Order: sequence, then structure tokens, then C-alpha cells
Amino acid sequence: MFKNYNKEILLIVIFTVVVLASGADFIADVSYGADTKHIIKEAVVVISSVIAIALLMISLKQQKSEIISLRQDLQASNKTNSKAQKYVIDARKKLGNVITQQFSEWMLTNSETEVGWLLLKGLSLKEIAIIRETKEKTVRQQASSIYKKSGVNGRHEFSAWFIEDIL
Repeated sequence: MFKNYNKEILLIVIFTVVVLASGADFIADVSYGADTKHIIKEAVVVISSVIAIALLMISLKQQKSEIISLRQDLQASNKTNSKAQKYVIDARKKLGNVITQQFSEWMLTNSETEVGWLLLKGLSLKEIAIIRETKEKTVRQQASSIYKKSGVNGRHEFSAWFIEDIL
């Protein structure tokens, strides 16, 4: 499963345990005639936990849908690229070789190289984090490292570094 889901799944498990334990305590308290104030507190804990579980499950579903959508968009983009004329394909390959060589000269790590390619493709840091199944903060740090190693001030300068003289 996706790494970003781990926190949400853990919280769902914790809240499920809270619902089960508090629910059992609630039922026992009601059957033994416990104080109304105590029963209300137990009910609030159970209801709050159920709501938290529902919200987390909705969030997981949205994340999964977003990941699927991004991957489909990336695949569609790759398919569109395959329909290009031969001279365009040749130019892309040459540019790809230049970029690969430059990444190597800048001594980018494998992760930085992957992030660099995705930045050049125009993906946001959040989208890159989703695709790479990592945290956005990690991608932001890797992007900063890329900019520092390449001697540019940000993603626009980074992209322009490769295409400025072509246009």
C-alpha cells in the first residue's frame, strides 16, 4: 500500500480500538445504571471516534483517487508523446541525453534525479510526492538541493536552464 496511507491507517486502527473499548464500556455503564453525566461522556467519545474514522476513510479514498488520476495523466502524457513525428522524438531523445548528462555532472542523487525529471515535466511538489509515495516536505528538500547543486534560484530557472537557448 502507499506510504502516505500509513498514518491514516494507524489512526483508523486506533480510533476503532477506542470505539470498541468505549462502546463496550458504554453498554456496561448503561446496563448497570451509571451516572448520566458519565454515560454522556462515553457517548461523546464513541461518536467522536466514529466521525474521525469516517473522515479518515474519506481522506484515504480521495488520496487513492488522486493518485490514480495522476498516474493516468502521466500514462496519457507518455502515450501522447509516443505519437510524435520522428524528428520530434529524436530531438526529445537528444534533450533527454543532455539533461541526464547534466544531472550527472551536478552529481544529483537518484532521488534528486527522479524529482528533477518530474519538475521538468511540470508537476507540482505535491503531485511529485504523491507519485513518489513520499512526503511533500521531502520533495521540497530534494528540489532545494537540486536548485543549489545546479546554481539556480527555483523551478522556473531550473527548467529555463535546459530550454533557454533552444527557444
